[in-house]
Amino acid sequence: MAQLTDQNPLDLFAKWFEEANKNEDLAEAMALATADSRGTPSVRMVLLKSFGPEGFVFYTNLESRKGREIRENPRAALCLHWKSLKRQVRIEGPLEQVPDEVADAYFASRPRDSRIGTWASKQSRPMEGRFEFETAIAKYAAKYAFGDIPRPPFWSGFYVRPEMIEFWEERAFRLHDRSLFRRQEDGNWTLEKLYP
Repeated sequence: MAQLTDQNPLDLFAKWFEEANKNEDLAEAMALATADSRGTPSVRMVLLKSFGPEGFVFYTNLESRKGREIRENPRAALCLHWKSLKRQVRIEGPLEQVPDEVADAYFASRPRDSRIGTWASKQSRPMEGRFEFETAIAKYAAKYAFGDIPRPPFWSGFYVRPEMIEFWEERAFRLHDRSLFRRQEDGNWTLEKLYP
């Protein structure tokens, strides 16, 4: 195991993520846990689209189940697991919607068919059958056959503003290495080691 010397967990995350990208098919896949106003949790896989001092970014349909839960309880937990490296990173913190210009720029970078699909999908809501969805796809493909496809008002991204980041690395005999960073009020981070 590499000696942990970074005092800023975002720098360490960048190093681990770069290594994961070289070894994993989908290093950006992460579990996103949210909860509704009653505290009932739900978890699903999403994609990490960017990260930095502002937080860890993912995008979603604001009218989906996760969108509703985020409105009711704007906190989340993330978990990235890189099996080939025997590592995982857990992140917890409040959620904040990205600015419109950030969401617009990312939406414009997506493949055309993905942008059409965003307009056509009523994410998380009941569907009578696949034909209903395919009809909606055809409708929006015709509507936006020429020119730009604008970002739907019901689709955006969120920053998970990290208050806690834990780095876990597998070791022999289940004597794993765990390093927990906590953000302080002044923006600096404290580091403590945890028993496995």
